Amino acid sequence: MIPLVVVENPKRWPFDMEGVEVVPARAYLVEPRYAEMKRVTVFNVCRRYGYQSVGYYVSLLAAARGHRPLPSVATLQSVAMSPILRIVSEDLDTLIQRSFSHIRSEEYSLSVYFGKNVAQRYDRLSRALFNQFPAPFLRARFLWEEEKWRLSAVRPIAAAEIPEAHLEFVLTRAREYFDRPTRVVSRNQDTRYDMAVLWSEKDPMPPSNEQGIRRLTRAASRQGIGVEIIGQDDYGRLAEFDALFIRETTAVNHHTFRFAQRAVAEGLVVIDHPESIIRCGNKVYQAELFDRHKIPAPRTIVVHEGNVGDVAARVGLPCVLKKPDGSFSAGVAKVESQSDLYERLDALFDQSELVVAQEWTPSAFDWRVGVLDGQPLYVCRYHMAKGHWQIIHQQGKGTSYGNVEPVALEQTPKAVVEVAVKAARLIGDGLYGVDLKEVNGRVVVMEVNDNPNLDAGYEDGILKDALWDELIRWFRVRLDRRGLDERRA
Repeated sequence: MIPLVVVENPKRWPFDMEGVEVVPARAYLVEPRYAEMKRVTVFNVCRRYGYQSVGYYVSLLAAARGHRPLPSVATLQSVAMSPILRIVSEDLDTLIQRSFSHIRSEEYSLSVYFGKNVAQRYDRLSRALFNQFPAPFLRARFLWEEEKWRLSAVRPIAAAEIPEAHLEFVLTRAREYFDRPTRVVSRNQDTRYDMAVLWSEKDPMPPSNEQGIRRLTRAASRQGIGVEIIGQDDYGRLAEFDALFIRETTAVNHHTFRFAQRAVAEGLVVIDHPESIIRCGNKVYQAELFDRHKIPAPRTIVVHEGNVGDVAARVGLPCVLKKPDGSFSAGVAKVESQSDLYERLDALFDQSELVVAQEWTPSAFDWRVGVLDGQPLYVCRYHMAKGHWQIIHQQGKGTSYGNVEPVALEQTPKAVVEVAVKAARLIGDGLYGVDLKEVNGRVVVMEVNDNPNLDAGYEDGILKDALWDELIRWFRVRLDRRGLDERRA
């Protein structure tokens, strides 16, 4: 992306940085050459951002031109809304109280420059505010009220409002931000779109291995999409991209869900969509969904404190108890007896009002059908971990896995594919991994997963590069369609 700094009067911009063009706001608004530029990030540092002011129109027209404005109009509106400030203050309450525990006055102003403050002790809070209100320069006002600190106001500020004592720090921080090293695996001159891939090598069970990320990136480059690997701290940068592919383990009460929500709000093409995370992240939802749409599944009962006595009669013993939001075989327990059942349910009810109980369906392997846009993409057999009844065996000494066996689509039983596709289409049009078993000649769906594993050497074992190409094609089609819709509008 080409960085443009837009300011009413370039003489008020106190920094000289190589590779950054400083543009008068009026010129950006009216001169055709700026409207025709492609792949531009606009750093809007005007003095006025009010409704229909110069700063407002810089961000508004930047979005209309397909540029990436920082701050966006959505951010400008958010900083002016008291309910949003209250919500952010509550969400960041622990961090706010800890950050200002040493302050004895009744008011404090915090300056945030590209997500940092001159005092390192405020870095975490500064980053959190930048993530909530992405703007180059922010000033946040905090008040001491009712025995605690709360966020009272936030506003973007112009370069002219930066104290002289801060200028050297801000220049260093701006250079770091504009020249920040990114984990871009490959780019070329023909890149038309930018995709953020949320992935962490520190994730204990990442849904894609590092080689898979490299193959994904090469496939994206072949179709004109540049890839940048981002992390949890890059939440405030989402507006710089056209698409987001989440390759961390997702959950509703997790930063991955916030990334998905923010990306959708910013107009990005997204996998996983927040609705998919909600629907796949709760086994109670899926139990109700499968029952309603007649998806074949093991005998299942949604358990609450009032029907515990019905479990054994409805699904039998042994049975499997599932925490609604468990993943990677965690939060799943096999119970053999009535006493064991009650004990396990007591523990699970401490975490959730509802629990899923399912009949015991032993098998040597699970089928996994990857479904993309309502069509089968790949198939694997996930074999059970050695000496265990699940594909993943987590124990004190570590984690063991069963073998993954890629299977050609045409060699997969027709019923397995058909049932998987039917189940996935109930969730959405994104990427899903449907787990199924064959029990006494009957195919049953165990669950539909968002964010399924895509590891090089495993899920792509049959299709090779074609799997990654097909996945990127999903993004490219939607990005092109979005651009066409914008031109028509």
